[in-house]
Amino acid sequence: MKVLVIGQGGREHVLVWKLAQSPKVEKVYCAPGNAGTALDAENVAIADTDIPGLLEFARSNEIDLTVVGPEAPLVAGLSDAFREAGLKVFGPSQAAAQLEGSKEFSKQIMRAAKVPTADYRVFTHADEALEYIDLREQEAVVVKADGLAAGKGVFVCSTKDEAKDAVKTIMVDHKFKEAGAKVVIEDCLEGIETSILAIVDGKTIIPLETSQDHKRAHDGDTGPNTGGMGAYSPAPYVDDDMMDTIIEKILIPTVHTMKTNDTDFSGVLYAGLMLTSQGPKVLEFNVRFGDPEAQPVLMRLKSDLFEILMAAAEGRLDQIDDLEWDERAAICVVMAADGYPGSYPKGDAITGIDDANELENVKVFHAGTKLVDGKVLTNGGRVLGVTALADNLTAAKLQAYKAVKAIRWSGAWCRKDISDKARD
Repeated sequence: MKVLVIGQGGREHVLVWKLAQSPKVEKVYCAPGNAGTALDAENVAIADTDIPGLLEFARSNEIDLTVVGPEAPLVAGLSDAFREAGLKVFGPSQAAAQLEGSKEFSKQIMRAAKVPTADYRVFTHADEALEYIDLREQEAVVVKADGLAAGKGVFVCSTKDEAKDAVKTIMVDHKFKEAGAKVVIEDCLEGIETSILAIVDGKTIIPLETSQDHKRAHDGDTGPNTGGMGAYSPAPYVDDDMMDTIIEKILIPTVHTMKTNDTDFSGVLYAGLMLTSQGPKVLEFNVRFGDPEAQPVLMRLKSDLFEILMAAAEGRLDQIDDLEWDERAAICVVMAADGYPGSYPKGDAITGIDDANELENVKVFHAGTKLVDGKVLTNGGRVLGVTALADNLTAAKLQAYKAVKAIRWSGAWCRKDISDKARD
């Protein structure tokens, strides 16, 4: 079988790496890929939003399964184009991808499904949003750009002034362009965050192992939101009873409501949750594997990922065996470029990746990298996802940061506290 993975981040590298391990897969391509995917697959110089180009490549190379990594091509309708051409693709339709593409749509689905989430209001004019903030009794609020903003369009505000600044950033300064045409303002939930990823084929739901992302840039969950500075799996806060509640109260109602809404969901349903004193509540839905959650979660997966994703694409998830997992813990530490999540340089030479990969149970997943004349250079804000597997979180953290220390480039930095919340 031949597989095409679409995207160029750390999530796509772990997908390529895992799919290539399947005995049923003879060839993996990645479009456009990065310096890491070039080692584990064959890169194809086609942008992940070039739907005609990707479609032509898949046809001419007789691709058996296309796996869509990022959200942008899903929201643009890539899966629909492939399905209309008779090609098998893993990823939701354009209509279903609005679950991530529009915060307002997502909230409407949750309301219809009676899924627990924060109360909210939607605004299309900045002055109305600012007036609403002034009239609120509570100071704390979350301000979100309605559309796709690469994980950076969410502002958790503790004061009204912070909330007003967030609205101005989104709607007046147009930092996120058309993604900020609307803002969703919602109550601030308190508790412990966790990520639940589930494979869905429209009717069957198979949850993956739990994980926890670290969105804030700096240690102690301070600084601006990023696309994710690290993750670990499993998340100890989610026991069997809690998972049963999440499946019953969140995943099943959401998938059912999507179906009744004529937006059948097939792909990865990612629920970002806050475990509150009243139970789990949804912070956001995504429609693809999380990045960096995919790195530690898929590193622990022992089952054949290709079989799982192909079964989902063909609507037969109910026929596959129960998933097998490595009982050990995994941690991914994101190494970022100087200045991220703001502006940052590109083109710095990276050294030490091979040394890090030689450490026991370590895999360095590339995210923002490119290969030039045999050298690996930085090419993004989140550059590498250094991932380690060990008997427990403490040992996995030690191994991951040992690998981090082996890698160098000018201005490289990372959070030092990935997974510490699991031991608080």
